Amino acid sequence: MSRYAEPMARLIEELKKLPGVGTKTAQRYAFHILRGSDEDATALAEAVQSLKANLRLCSICNNVTDVDPCAYCANPARNHRLVCVVEEPTNIAAIERTQGYNGVYHVLHGTLSPLHGVGPDQLRTKTLVARVEQGEVDEVILATSPTLEGEATASWLAGALRKQTVRVTRIATGVPAGSDIEYADEVTMARALEGRRELKS
Repeated sequence: MSRYAEPMARLIEELKKLPGVGTKTAQRYAFHILRGSDEDATALAEAVQSLKANLRLCSICNNVTDVDPCAYCANPARNHRLVCVVEEPTNIAAIERTQGYNGVYHVLHGTLSPLHGVGPDQLRTKTLVARVEQGEVDEVILATSPTLEGEATASWLAGALRKQTVRVTRIATGVPAGSDIEYADEVTMARALEGRRELKS
C-alpha cells in the first residue's frame, strides 16, 4: 500500500517515466507542484496539453514544429541542397550554435539498434532517400553521434544513398567517440562539421 494519497502516488509514478527521473526526484517534483500555487499547476498542465495538441513533425525534415513546414525548411535563405542528417530534434540546436551551418536538416528520430528491434523501417529513412531521389540535394552530411549505433546508422544510410548522384559525408571526429552530439560545445561541433569526410563504399 502506498504511503502517499492516491493523487500524489499517481503523479509520482507519471514523473518517474521522465528520463533521468528516479523515485526521489519524482517525489521532490510532486511536492514542489503541490506546494506551488493553483495558477502554476494549471500553467504546467496547460503547457503539457498544448505541447501534445499543437506540435507535429515537419512533413519535409521530421523536425518537431508547430508550423508545417518547419522554420528551417521554410527559410529561403538556407541552402536547401545541403541536408544534415541528425538522430533527434535536440541535435539541431547543437549544430545551430556553431553559426557555421546554413543548410537544412533531416531528423531520423533514433538510430539503428537491432537488439532493441529498431531497423531502417522504424526510422525516418525512406523520406530521406525520397528527398535525394528528387534530385534537389547535392550533399548529405551524416551527423549521427559517434556511438556504435550512430556509426551503424551512418554506414547504412551511406549504402542506401550510394545509388544516388549525391555527395555523402560524415562529420569528423571532433565530437568524442561514444558521446552524444547534443552535449558538444560550439567549437567542437564547428570543427566536426568543417572536417567532415566523404564515405567510401
